[in-house]
Amino acid sequence: MKDRRNRYKVLIIDDEPQIRRLIRIALEANDYEVFEEANGKDGQLSLVMNHPDLVLLDLGLPDMDGISILKKFREWSQVPVIVLTVQDVVYTKVLALDSGADDYITKPFNTSELLARIRVAIRHSFRMDESPVFNCSHLFVDLNARIVKVNNEEIKLTATEYSLLALFVKHAGKVLTHSFVMNEIWGKMYAENFQTLRVHVAQLRKKIEINPSMPELLISEPGVGYRFRDVD
Repeated sequence: MKDRRNRYKVLIIDDEPQIRRLIRIALEANDYEVFEEANGKDGQLSLVMNHPDLVLLDLGLPDMDGISILKKFREWSQVPVIVLTVQDVVYTKVLALDSGADDYITKPFNTSELLARIRVAIRHSFRMDESPVFNCSHLFVDLNARIVKVNNEEIKLTATEYSLLALFVKHAGKVLTHSFVMNEIWGKMYAENFQTLRVHVAQLRKKIEINPSMPELLISEPGVGYRFRDVD
């Protein structure tokens, strides 16, 4: 965390005063600087004026929908955005992520979980010089040397398995949609062939998870995609 003179700044864009108050209390108790807006227009202005380190964006705003705002943000800013939504619908989550959201959380939410997601998103955004080494739990990955170890023993991966693992490691903590992963690894022609992805993920889990049937590192987000565990 930054020192008190240079705290992380969070912009809340939500039309529910009680939600903004709940989040503000939790954030300020954890030494964040907080800005609040109740609609999309003012939210966009606040993003320009206050330069937040992260945005919490409600999808159901009174003047415009959150997806439209998100797309406008992404035209010129890469600030991390966590979407807040009462719509626990797979399509909405996928649309938000594919439109540029870094994560999503469904209302009502636990403030501890929200704070954890905020920490991950900010930490990821400040990795300007990405470390080529990933070390989490029993897994060690050196992206430069292309070395993968499980419990300190080097393992061999196929080219596709390694490409998948490298992609997940580089985006650790973020939800990656099925379409995003397919497009990155196999290209747009295969972006909807999710069964191929499931097969390769299952094979990768057999090699990197202690118990592949109960994965601790490569977690499924049902109907949406995958989230790779962030560094401890």
